[in-house]
Formats: sequence, C-alpha cells, structure tokens
Amino acid sequence: MTTSPSERGVSLGMPELPAPAYPDDVRARLEADAREIISRYPDSRSALLPLLHLVQSEEGHVTRTGMRFCADVLGLTTAEVNAVATFYTMYRRRPSGDYQVGVCTNTLCAVMGGDAIFEELQEHLGVGNGETTGDGKVTLEHIECNAACDFAPVVMVNWEFFDNQTPDSAKRLVDDLRAGRPVSPTRGARLCTFKETARILAGFPDERPGAVEESGSAGPASLVGLRLARGEAAPARVVHPRDGGPHDEPQDRKVHEPSPNEHLSSHDAPQDTSASDPSHPAGPVAEEGE
Repeated sequence: MTTSPSERGVSLGMPELPAPAYPDDVRARLEADAREIISRYPDSRSALLPLLHLVQSEEGHVTRTGMRFCADVLGLTTAEVNAVATFYTMYRRRPSGDYQVGVCTNTLCAVMGGDAIFEELQEHLGVGNGETTGDGKVTLEHIECNAACDFAPVVMVNWEFFDNQTPDSAKRLVDDLRAGRPVSPTRGARLCTFKETARILAGFPDERPGAVEESGSAGPASLVGLRLARGEAAPARVVHPRDGGPHDEPQDRKVHEPSPNEHLSSHDAPQDTSASDPSHPAGPVAEEGE
C-alpha cells in the first residue's frame, strides 16, 4: 500500500523562483568592479572569493541575487557559487549588523575569560549567537581561533583585533559602537562598517583619509618567534609563580623588569588588563618593537 506525500507529512511546496537581478544601475557598477577583480587572475573562476566579498559589500550579506551575479560574470553555475558561499564563515547568508562582534571561545581565549565575555555580552545586548540587536548595529557571535593567542581573550569587530578584553571592556566596546562613538582596535585603523570592510576584502583600497597610516601590525609578543628566528637575542625575563611562592634565583642573574608600557603576553602573569584602563576599551597598546 502506498501513501501520498501529504499523508506522509511531506510538503513538496512550490519550486523556488530564480533570484531577481540587480537593478540596472547597480549591476553596471558592480560589473565594472568585477572586471577589475577578474583581471587580477589568470583563471577567472579564481576571482570568486573576492567577488563574494564585493556582493556582500552591496547588501551586507551574500544574497541569492549576489550569487547569481557572481555566477553570471564568471560563467559558473549558481550551485558552484553557493557551494563556496556556504563553506566560508566570512560570508553572511542573512542580514546582519553594521558591526560583527566576534568573541573567541576557542581553548586559550575561553580559559582566559572568553566564555565569560560571550555570556555577558549576550545578556547585555539581549541577543543570542548569530543574532543582531534591534537597532541593526551589532551582530554577536562566538568564533574560533583568531590566531592572537598572545593577547587572549580576544574580541574581533569586523575582523579587527581588540586584545586582552574583559567582560566590562567588551560591554563598553559594544556600547560605543551602538552609540556611534569612534572606536579604534588595538592594532589597526579605526573601524568602518561591515559593508565597507567587505569592499576592502574584495581588494579595493581603503579610501578613508589617514586610514592606511593608522594600520598596525602584529603586536610585540607575536613577533618574539620571528626575532628569535632571525638570531636576535631575547631579553632575559623571569616570571614569578602565580602563587607567589619562594623560588631560588642566582644573585648575579639579570632579571628583565617590564616597563609600564610594555604589552605583555597573556602567558606572562600577573598583568593588567583593559579593566585598568577605562578610557580605552581595547586596553593597553604598545607600538611594534617596544
């Protein structure tokens, strides 16, 4: 005996209609940008990743219309484009906020306080993972390793680093974003919106006056390995046990005492965090080489 789809509780529904095209003026503008991107690659399909960033900069997420556009200009099927767009987490599949606030909850950041930061931000903002505040300003999510373990726990906003965060500093950060106050990351230029960030990731220059000059590089703690690889001697430093217990050190051993401005690693204890510097939500900052 056979049963119908309705009897089995299966709804076939109507087939999804083709994605609508961009308005003519928008498509003409995007096609000009797409030609510039494609010209950088010997094989046009290699331009798919930056093209997805390009269409994301148009609407704030990768829509079916954006994927259809990428497929058209690259001679791919929409299935091929969709397979890539759904594989990489940097491509948003639904509307999101002007600022993507990601809290690293991978092992080291979690142990150093990332889990606590994420929990308090959810309560403070009234949103869950991947959700956006009612004003459309902030989308909160937990993310995997940001390759910034030296400065754990780390929060990223539109892929820019905010190092050595605490629950209080992270709440000040999102409050500043929602209030429209200027916010600068620990390392890098002042923040721009997610759409503007997506266009930069597509390979177009940051045209904000002075933004390129503001951009930073890796922090001093992250460069220690590079300096050692170059044969540069690292200054001797003895870190006392966290419990303050006794330890014997030769009297003639020179101990490096960090300066107040030295940006230490999260592995160096004890250290001040951004909670000790309320005027700067990202905490203490040091220039490269200090």
